[in-house]
Amino acid sequence: MTQITQDNFDIEYQDVIEVERIDKFVSDEMERQIHRYIKAYDGSKDIMDKFIQRLKGMSVEQKEEAIAAYLDINRKAVSGLDLQIVLARAMANYCDTYFYFKKMLNDRKKFDFYLKRIKEKYTRLHEVFEQDGLFGIKNYKGEILVQPKYDFLRRVYTNVDDRKTMPIIAQKGGKMGLILPDGHDTVVADFIYDDISLRDEYPYFEATKDGETILLE
Repeated sequence: MTQITQDNFDIEYQDVIEVERIDKFVSDEMERQIHRYIKAYDGSKDIMDKFIQRLKGMSVEQKEEAIAAYLDINRKAVSGLDLQIVLARAMANYCDTYFYFKKMLNDRKKFDFYLKRIKEKYTRLHEVFEQDGLFGIKNYKGEILVQPKYDFLRRVYTNVDDRKTMPIIAQKGGKMGLILPDGHDTVVADFIYDDISLRDEYPYFEATKDGETILLE
């Protein structure tokens, strides 16, 4: 860590209050962006209202975690999100004059500091990993959500709000089933199906077994 001196104070020092307020305005802007993203889906007003309602009353840190978890499942929202715009809007809300805003925006070191901070807070994506020819899932911290014991895994990407309980399509022993990414591989649907596919509406899973189609709730 660089030692702060009188000579480098303006370059190296980060105002704690400024950082807290920028974090707050970034979380507000991220909420607005998610609101716009969900609103773009036809017939998703209930989902939009449900998600936004969940954010009310949360601390900034809790909102960051909730939005990051939402973006982890809704990868389309990530791909269409310009974090530089998010940061510029947050800075504009923080600054009380245009001159101060312009100075802050043109401070490359400060801008890069906050941009990196935003990426670390909101881009927390899980990943599928392989071990001995079988597949599992880890979160952004490297913690195992699904043990590596499946022939096939399909993480569900959807804009439903109950993202924490959304099952994963998995294959084991030649049969398909549903499990939860809860670290315990909790089975939601037994491994007895020939195929499982995702639907656009509830119930979200359609399975086939011996030529028969079944909706899994």
